[in-house]
Amino acid sequence: IRSGMHKFKFHYFTLFLLFILIVFYFPGCTTEAVETDLLLPVDFSNVPKNMVLTSFQTDKIEIRIQAHPRLIELINKKNIHYPVDLYTDLEFDPAGDSDSIEPGSYLFPVEEKRIPMDRGIKILSITPPYLSVQLEKKIRKSFKITIPYTGKPAKGYIALNAAAEPASVELIGASTLINSIKELKTKPIDITNINESFKKKIPLDLGNPSIISSSDPIIIVSVPVQQQRVSKTIENIPIQVWNSTLKVSIEPSKITIRIKGPFETLSNKEITDQIYSFIDLKGLEPGVYARHAYINIPWDMIMTEAVPQVFTIKIE
Repeated sequence: IRSGMHKFKFHYFTLFLLFILIVFYFPGCTTEAVETDLLLPVDFSNVPKNMVLTSFQTDKIEIRIQAHPRLIELINKKNIHYPVDLYTDLEFDPAGDSDSIEPGSYLFPVEEKRIPMDRGIKILSITPPYLSVQLEKKIRKSFKITIPYTGKPAKGYIALNAAAEPASVELIGASTLINSIKELKTKPIDITNINESFKKKIPLDLGNPSIISSSDPIIIVSVPVQQQRVSKTIENIPIQVWNSTLKVSIEPSKITIRIKGPFETLSNKEITDQIYSFIDLKGLEPGVYARHAYINIPWDMIMTEAVPQVFTIKIE
């Protein structure tokens, strides 16, 4: 009797443990199926080689599924996509040439069989039922590169037109996009307060990400910077007399000149104070003469005007 009681308790305990396992570890086996919605990204692949995908109706589809909670929990952890093979779906002859595919708008039915669902999961609905795509011809076209500036150089300096290396690039993209480009630019270069030439790497400003460059989109730009050449008037420079021990009078006795040169040079008073004027009277006897004055100016300047140009010299 005691042995029978032990067997009865053992079987009762075993059934109790089994019940606990079923309730707590396999809830999906005892829970009814539920419904939920999933968003699946659309994977557009294998675009025909001479085409560009320029637009599509949606990049996700929504499906409503029915399954046990455990299966729904598992499917939510998976990275599921809805595949669209554009070349295969558009080419009726699998061995055909993609050149036979024409540009235009196309509708692709969303097929349930393409959705990779585990067994036990039922698809109740799919939204949208069709995917709309737009294909355009892919073209290549070369463009000369221009480099825009922002800001202003330091006072007295000027930035000349920048040089790009390479000077031109070939762009690839949809015909409507490529043909709409009037000028190909880099991103703007800031030249605020610069006072010397420099080089910089800078990307092309393509704007639309579907346009690509056949070469490296990073351009080496050389920005030449130089001082501005400005003009300055210097008045009342005394006329010096050279090579004469006699009494000499000069009318008028001063000259006014206008010179042109680099900004920093003309802004330096120590340099402009070195400008002088003279008349060489070597070998002249007493008398009255008409002579031009010589002007000594630094080598990087030029004289654009002098008043007066002729002076009356009286030697006694």
